[in-house]
Order: sequence, then C-alpha cells, then structure tokens
Amino acid sequence: MTKQSLMLTEEHAFAVVAAATTFPNFHYQPTTAAILSYPSCKKMRCQIDLGGGGKPSSWIEFMAAAASPTQIKSSAAALTATLCGRDYERWMESHPSALHNFDELVDASKGKQIVVFLDYDGTLSPIVDDPDRAFMSDEMREAVRDVASHFPTAIVSGRCREKLSNFVRLSELYYAGSHGMDIKGPILGHKHTKAKTKAVLFQPASEYLPMIDEVYKKLVETTSSVPGSRVENNKFCLSVHFRCVEEKKWNLLSDKVRSVVKDYPKLRLTHGRKVMEIRPTIKWDKGKALEFLLESLGLNNRNDALPLYIGDDRTDEDAFKVLRDRGQGFGILVSKIAKETNAAFSLRDPAEVLTFLRRLVESESMVE
Repeated sequence: MTKQSLMLTEEHAFAVVAAATTFPNFHYQPTTAAILSYPSCKKMRCQIDLGGGGKPSSWIEFMAAAASPTQIKSSAAALTATLCGRDYERWMESHPSALHNFDELVDASKGKQIVVFLDYDGTLSPIVDDPDRAFMSDEMREAVRDVASHFPTAIVSGRCREKLSNFVRLSELYYAGSHGMDIKGPILGHKHTKAKTKAVLFQPASEYLPMIDEVYKKLVETTSSVPGSRVENNKFCLSVHFRCVEEKKWNLLSDKVRSVVKDYPKLRLTHGRKVMEIRPTIKWDKGKALEFLLESLGLNNRNDALPLYIGDDRTDEDAFKVLRDRGQGFGILVSKIAKETNAAFSLRDPAEVLTFLRRLVESESMVE
C-alpha cells in the first residue's frame, strides 16, 4: 500500500464519502476521511490508501473518479449543502465579511494612505471555461477606475501583463502579470503618493524567457492530443487549462505535462483552479510583488499606509501572508466556501467585490 495525501475541493471530498456510502463497489474507500472542520481553519485533506486493482494513482485521476458519476455528484451536492453550510458559518466567525465589517476597515484607514491590490480572474471577473473570454463587466471597470482615482491601485494576476491590460483597459493602474514577475506602472506615477514620476518596470525572471518559450512549444505539441486542453503563454509563466477536458483524461494530461517539465529543473509545476502552472523557481510571488509595489510607491515600511489585497486564488495567499506578517493592511479572500487562508476578511464573489469597491469610493468621497 502507498499512502498519498490529496488536496481536494469540497465537492470532490464530499463526493468520495457519498460514493463510498452509496455504492459498495466504488473504488475509493477512504481510510481516514479528512473533511476537517473549519473552525480551526485546517486544510481539507483526504488520506486514502491506494493499492492495486487498477486504482488511480494520482490526485487528478482521483478527482476524475470522484467527480464523474452523476449519482455521486447528486449525493455529494446534498451532503455539501448541509455540512459545508455549517462549516462556512463557523469559518465566517474568523474571516468575517468585509462588507458587514466595512466600518471597521474605514476606521482602520483614518489618517492612512489606502493602497488597493486586486486579483483578476474570480475577483474582478467570473471564472469561465474559456480563459480568453474572462471579461470584466463595464460596471466593474467603472468601479476600479473610481477606486484608482482615489487610491494607488494594482492588478496582480497570473495572466500575461499585456493580456491583463487588454482585459482591464485602464491606463492609470499598476499591472503585475505572471504572478508578479512582470510589473509595470503608469508613466506618471500616482497623484496620491510621493513616489517618483518615472515609469515602473520590473521583470525579475527575464532570463527565463527563452526557456519558457521553448517549454511552451513543447507543451502545445505534447498536449495537442488531449481534447479541450489549452496551453496559455503568460510570458514569464505557462498555464495548462483543463477545465474543458473530460475528467477521465485529466491524469493523461497531467502525465504529458510532467513529462515535459521534468527536463527543466529551473521550472516548477503548481496547481490552481483546473489549471496547471509552470513558472521559474525563483523566490518571487504575489507577496513579493506587493512589497515591490509598496516600495515603488514610497509606502514601504511606513505606518501611514494601509494595503488592501483582494483575491480568490491560492497564489494570493502569499500576499495575504505578507500583510498578516507585517501586521499592516488586510487580505480579503473571495470565496463561497470555507478554506484555510491568511486573509482577515472575506467576500463571496465578484458581485460582492463590486459592492465593496463602490463603498470604498463612497467613503473616501465623504471624507474629501
């Protein structure tokens, strides 16, 4: 027997338990069901003994097996609605709504310079099957524009900076693409800070560009036989999307991606929302990008700065952790489910993000 620790979404974890209970012949009989309670904000894990008999041998194939049957999804949905709802309520006690506690945020910002950091996918725009169609609404764009007219504002995303800029279409923002490895600011800086007016441009992983281009071409060729897969070149990192891939082929796709990446020890493979990401092994992430931007704005190591970082992805946790460790500013996680996070507050979805941004502008306008 080989014991393997698997990170699961709430749907897949509950699906396993529901399936094991409902279908006697279901392959996965978890020895330790790790649907952990969230009051303690533990990671959701599932310890599963994987043996012979043709059982899947990776987390991706396990997800496929757990998620595929319609009956399993139906049973899991009912169980999730009951248990996850209670867990979410308890989780909210530690990560309260940024809207319900808006006055607390406003009080903390008095006499301080607010700086706003925003993820894109899942925060400003909904998660969609086609990454090229993750458009933000006109209402959201207007809200972000209004925020930027009052506070220094940055978009921090795993997306290529050029593509990110084309989505948002606001020249007054700072853009940090490729998980912060490609940063560029507005030419004239920002009127609300004392930062120098020279343009900000920072690319700490520029030496990796030839390697990333080479791996991109190999991945496109290697994964072309998997229908629905898509390789996205984000300049300083690569994304292999499998949201539109049949679940039974997730493991095949994973094997093909790993077969390429294994030959490049200076690159690492990580996972996001139905996406595998390949990026340089340098010690740079969204947290480092946040610190760099604060420094560029002349606000690093200043007690009169209040950074607000809003994001929904696990890569945003690096930024949340920086704010928590600094004891300065607030991380706000966008999520409808309970999950371990370094964020102090939460919002449920992009619609609540929109409401929060509008209220932020309104509160500043009242002061002015």
